[in-house]
Amino acid sequence: MTHESQIAELIAGLDHPDKPTIRAAVDALIALASASEDVQKILYQRLSEDGHKNYWPVAYVLGHLSQPSRECLHELIQALDHPEPDIRWAIALLLVRIAKKEVDVIQLLSELCASGTTNQKRMALYCIRDLALTDPASVAVFIKALNDADSTVRVAAAICLKMRSDLDEAGKKTLLQVYLEDKDPKVRNAAAIALAALGSPSEEFLRVLNEAVESNDPQTKKAASAALDILEKRRSASTGSLRDR
Repeated sequence: MTHESQIAELIAGLDHPDKPTIRAAVDALIALASASEDVQKILYQRLSEDGHKNYWPVAYVLGHLSQPSRECLHELIQALDHPEPDIRWAIALLLVRIAKKEVDVIQLLSELCASGTTNQKRMALYCIRDLALTDPASVAVFIKALNDADSTVRVAAAICLKMRSDLDEAGKKTLLQVYLEDKDPKVRNAAAIALAALGSPSEEFLRVLNEAVESNDPQTKKAASAALDILEKRRSASTGSLRDR
């Protein structure tokens, strides 16, 4: 098999219905594209051709190169809505790597948190979280997502805020309101864990948690108990149990 026919076969494999075949082709093409501008040109041509089943694998290969094109980034962003969770996460990990070098990608992800599909919003939130940013703008993105119409996006936002030790009192009050008022128990429970992880609990939060551990709802009770356990571990040096306050 000639080098050209090998590349053609690998590129054809990107449209294969079998994921292991796609993965094998992607891995091989990443190595080839990194060493050959000719292969890169072929892949960019494939990225813009009509009639193919899959475009995300091409973008994934090209995303491993330095300074991927806007077309490549567009396809990667679109792939955050892929129906397969493992593919979404692979794309997200790649976008985080790119965003660490290409600051403009952070803005694309921030905008996607508000304008994307449900999957895209969630994955973009997790991408921003994994960038470990400390700027007010990224916190504002998470806070805004707490008001999203979709409860799974609100859960993701609460999970992301759990990592933001820089969250100010206003942000914590917003999280507390979510815990007190959100209609979805999964959102409320995620907010409770986030607030506990951030420490420095307000008296109101502690009161509500202690009431919630007596709830008849198993998930509400479980989340409140977990939140209190987190707080007790954080404040192990203090006297008395938070459950008795």
